[in-house]
Amino acid sequence: MDVISIGEAMVLFTPETSGPMRYARDYTSRIAGAEINTLIGLAKLEHETGWISRVGSDEFGAMLKNAVRGEGVDVSEVAADDEAPTGIFFKENVYGDHVRVHYYRKHSAASFLNPESINEDYLSEGKVLYITGITPALSDSCSKAVFQAIEIAKKHKLTIVFDPNIRYKLWTEEKARNTILEIAGHSDIVFPGTSEGEFLFGTSHPEKIADALHELGPDTIVVKKGEEGAYYSCLSKKEQGHAEGFRVKQVIDPVGAGDGFAAGVVSGLLDGLSLKESVTRGCAIGAMVTMVNGDIEGLPDRKTLELFLSSKSDVSR
Repeated sequence: MDVISIGEAMVLFTPETSGPMRYARDYTSRIAGAEINTLIGLAKLEHETGWISRVGSDEFGAMLKNAVRGEGVDVSEVAADDEAPTGIFFKENVYGDHVRVHYYRKHSAASFLNPESINEDYLSEGKVLYITGITPALSDSCSKAVFQAIEIAKKHKLTIVFDPNIRYKLWTEEKARNTILEIAGHSDIVFPGTSEGEFLFGTSHPEKIADALHELGPDTIVVKKGEEGAYYSCLSKKEQGHAEGFRVKQVIDPVGAGDGFAAGVVSGLLDGLSLKESVTRGCAIGAMVTMVNGDIEGLPDRKTLELFLSSKSDVSR
């Protein structure tokens, strides 16, 4: 495996109409979840990816496994739970590009992930362990599973890539801050956003966020700035700078852009691109995701990505 991740995937329901969800009558169902979004993005770019998780022994769980497997991600380490259901959530298009997300994931099958869920033989075959701050927020056992995965990854010299991806609804601010900082300290590469930097360190200044994270231990920091691009800093290569973002004519659905960004950066690094080139790839994929409804539908294959990067008529930078 090139990249292995641990986390929850859910079935996403999106109303066919905009406005308050109380008036919605028709919904479209899709699959979504930060970690699988990134894994699928990497699989579409021809990287070998694997997913560690749990789903319910229900039709939604079958839907998830079938869909993720169909996108090229290995699901051999996804267990089926006879007692707990697969999580679901709803994406409410309030107006324009303003979206509200409503989760129904408490006591879901994935929330019962635990250290025993981590197969050391499986994880040891990977190159990269990709984790987010969502999984440890699901439950204490999930948090222990993440730290178990980190311990195994370090033992077998995998590169640990961490996207804080803070979900404030899932835990207290104090627990979120302490856990995120602890995981960051064990990571090699961290992808914070400016709002997460404000939460963690009291600053939205990209250089200050990167400096604060470097002090915890990570070698490479990439600070996401949305359509403005990203700031990157690597201590070992003494490299820092800014990669420009891609402005799109119309944002259809902003959710999932950060997961696409992560897929782009990790893909670039696996391909041997420079850090700046990798971050630029991440910015491009993040922009592409916003132009399509759904979390994974806008993730490109290599040909589509190259076309987007070379296009002058549809993209302004």
